[in-house]
Amino acid sequence: MSDIDTFTAIAAQVYRELPAEFRRLTQDIELRIEDVPDEETCEMMKLSHPFDLLGLFQGVGLRDAPAAEYTGLMPNKIWLFRLPILAFQADGEDSLEDVIRHVLIHEIGHHFGLSDDDMYAIDDADDEGEGQPTTH
Repeated sequence: MSDIDTFTAIAAQVYRELPAEFRRLTQDIELRIEDVPDEETCEMMKLSHPFDLLGLFQGVGLRDAPAAEYTGLMPNKIWLFRLPILAFQADGEDSLEDVIRHVLIHEIGHHFGLSDDDMYAIDDADDEGEGQPTTH
């Protein structure tokens, strides 16, 4: 099992390997790693179990961002939840890097203003061989 420091290093490397343009559009996002979502997040997301959430985008997406810069806004964050990701990866055939990549892309999609339905459509298109990256 990957300890939090190793997991963080893998997540940072996976992020660095994303296309440069993708990273440029997300440079203001803080990447955070936690073992599991906190109780408040579990309640907000109506989770039956903390392992039901692999990642979370928290902030204002590009589509919803104000035209002028405002002070007092918290920085956008992407949370990766280590233990749920490790459990998900252990039950499948994908490498840890692939699972982290899928979760990162999904959460970055929220930063771009995509809904879950938008990303599921991308997933479905990928399943049909149409080339978009899949998400968790």
